[in-house]
Amino acid sequence: MCMMMEEEELEFAEDLEAILHLTPEVQLAIEQVFPSQDPLDRADFNAVEYINTLFPTEQSLANIDDVVNKIRLKIRRLDDNIRTVVRGQTNVGQDGRQALAEAQVAIGQLFGKIKDIKDKAEKSEQMVKEITRDIKQLDHAKRHLTTSITTLNHLHMLAGGVDSLEAMTRKRQYGEVANLLQGVVNVLEHFHKYMGIPQIRQLSERVKAAQSELGTQILADFEEAFPAQGSKRAGGPSNVLRDACLVANVLDPRIKQEIIKKFIRQHLSEYMVLFQENQDVAWLDKIDRRYAWIKRQLVDYEEKYGRMFPEEWCMTERIAVEFCHITRTELAKVMRTRAKEIEVKLLLFAIQRTTNFEGLLAKRFSGCTLTDGPGVKKPEPPLESTNPFLEGEVGDDGSEMEEDLDRPKKHKAPDNPFHGIISKCFEPHLYVYIESQDKNLGEMIDRFVSDFRAQGPPRVGTEDGGAVLPSCADLFVYYKKCMVQCSQLSTGEPMIALTTIFQKYLREYAWKILSGNLPKTSSNSGGLTIKSLLQEKEGSEAAKFNVEELCLICSILSTAEYCLATTQQLEEKLKEKVDKTLVERINLTGEMDTFSNVISNSIQLLVQDLDAACDPALTAMSKMPWQSVEHVGDQSPYVTSVIMHIKQNVPIIRENLASTRKYFTQFCIKFTNSFIPKFINHLFRCKPISMVGAEQLLLDTHSLKTVLLDLPSIGSQVVRKAPASYTKIVVKGMTRAEMILKVVMAPHEPTVVFVDNYIKLLADGNPETFQKTLDMKGLKRSEQSSMLELFRQRLPAPPSGADGGPSLSFSTPTPEQENSRIRKLEKLIKKRL
Repeated sequence: MCMMMEEEELEFAEDLEAILHLTPEVQLAIEQVFPSQDPLDRADFNAVEYINTLFPTEQSLANIDDVVNKIRLKIRRLDDNIRTVVRGQTNVGQDGRQALAEAQVAIGQLFGKIKDIKDKAEKSEQMVKEITRDIKQLDHAKRHLTTSITTLNHLHMLAGGVDSLEAMTRKRQYGEVANLLQGVVNVLEHFHKYMGIPQIRQLSERVKAAQSELGTQILADFEEAFPAQGSKRAGGPSNVLRDACLVANVLDPRIKQEIIKKFIRQHLSEYMVLFQENQDVAWLDKIDRRYAWIKRQLVDYEEKYGRMFPEEWCMTERIAVEFCHITRTELAKVMRTRAKEIEVKLLLFAIQRTTNFEGLLAKRFSGCTLTDGPGVKKPEPPLESTNPFLEGEVGDDGSEMEEDLDRPKKHKAPDNPFHGIISKCFEPHLYVYIESQDKNLGEMIDRFVSDFRAQGPPRVGTEDGGAVLPSCADLFVYYKKCMVQCSQLSTGEPMIALTTIFQKYLREYAWKILSGNLPKTSSNSGGLTIKSLLQEKEGSEAAKFNVEELCLICSILSTAEYCLATTQQLEEKLKEKVDKTLVERINLTGEMDTFSNVISNSIQLLVQDLDAACDPALTAMSKMPWQSVEHVGDQSPYVTSVIMHIKQNVPIIRENLASTRKYFTQFCIKFTNSFIPKFINHLFRCKPISMVGAEQLLLDTHSLKTVLLDLPSIGSQVVRKAPASYTKIVVKGMTRAEMILKVVMAPHEPTVVFVDNYIKLLADGNPETFQKTLDMKGLKRSEQSSMLELFRQRLPAPPSGADGGPSLSFSTPTPEQENSRIRKLEKLIKKRL
């Protein structure tokens, strides 16, 4: 029975849950409208969990009756609330229908009122239109009447003005005509749209006729006042002509240009006669007279005619500009006729006087007339000049060039609009100047060569030792002078020709002065013998080059370095001076490469000299009986000899290359790269070697390594840290020599251990090197063959894709590993000592 009741309750609960199941959207809306914290209101309410919450323990069941009573009370309240709500909703439908009916009635009344308002608005609008129609008609009438009155006034003014204009023209009353004509022209502009009316068109034609008549009449007046060439002046400046100029401003611009043209031609007619091509004063040596004449004429014009022409006509400037064009044409003609008589000094004199005159014109005039005159073409403006060569005078020592190149750029001066207006005619004849510079530079190079031979190399102990050769500064000072002169003459093809000359003599200077004076190595030079090395007679033999020759090499190197840097700057300044279209043709890369080769050859000579001085010592090392050495002593005599030569040469080279520190560092690096491989090759020739002999060689190697690390500052009172790149080369090379000797010192039994140690220490997969090491140990060929076979077997496999070969690439030991090896070597040496 109980089971049946439980089943019925479960079915009832399931049916109730199915009926009350709400969608998540509805449930979310309910929660937003009626927020509640009561667990009974949750959508996921679980009765079991709720009961467990109320009665978490068995002891809590003691108050079960109170809980049940509270729930029943809550249920009763909910039933009351539901009953009240249901009863309250019984009359809602009837009330809603009544409210809807009332709303419909109100909408109908509102619609009727809106229609009435719209009808009234339309009637009001129609009434306003009828009221304003007459006002608009009155406005149009007023506007048309005003326009008609204005037009009639303009017509009256135009008719009266034309009559007055014709009368004043006949009486030559130019002062009144100037003002009246401008007004008539302005009034006539208002009648452009009325030109279809015959009376208006007739007035317009009368105005044009009056203008034409004024133009002809004014030209005739000027022709009468200033007659043609060969006639004596009948008139001169007058108020009539001054007023006529004011009228010409209003007339066709061609009238003004014709007046200006005839006046200037008449004013310069005397100049054309005085300086004809067949006259003696027309030649370049008397070019000053041309400019003196125009200066007098301009002063005379200002006094006599300055007030006759309007100021905006710029007549003084126009006269000067026309004079420049005539002068350029005449000078070009006379120079073509007498081209064989042109000399450099004469040409430069004429150019200097001409450029001075052009500068004077730039100070006096603005250049505003260079573009608006008939047949006048404005000369091309010069390129922006940022060349510091133009900022100061040249010092005797040529230092100005360096200072100018390094100082900040100044603000550029305003361009000269008259630049080249006359001096352009000299450009076709600048080949004379270029040929002269070619000849002068050739003589300068020959003088440098003879002076060098006469004075000899730089003396030791003087400031000349290792310094830049004075001839280098003289050469670039002369280059500066030539550049300034040529840039003032032209920025076109002559600059390209001058650049070619510069290139030619830069190469000759590099070949004849620098490379040509480098000391030559001689096979019969004094060298060190093995006997002298073994006797440890320090200083008994000198290096292949003496001190003077070393100073000369350093001086040539410093000079080449100066020439390299200055040539690069010279190229930049030439590109700034030349026309933009010709910039690509300025290229001094070949000359800079030539000086770079001189630097490389000088460094190589210094390296070869010191290297050759150390060769006898290394030869003596390879011929010493290392197998019979019985005890380890101080460093060997050959080491002392090498150190002696290093201490003799390096301080001299460092002192003479103090101004070019980077090239001294290159010398040290190149010498180390040459000496260490040679030392290792001679080390392989030392065979056989006993254990004690290997220890002695290890001590000698450490001594050489110490000297090489101190090579950049050896013999110097100021100790500087050697560059990291140099130190790395020395440590890597000499550590290899130390590792070879450590392999030689190691026992060759067991063979596998010996081979593995060799591969680990030397990281060299070349069988030839391994065989040389075995030769140093004094092993027989039979023993060597088996060890070589084992060596090939124990070599690590090459990486995939690598070319197969006898030598393999091993990872370079880290600095920590090298330092560890150095410390082990030092401990070994101390132990043996």
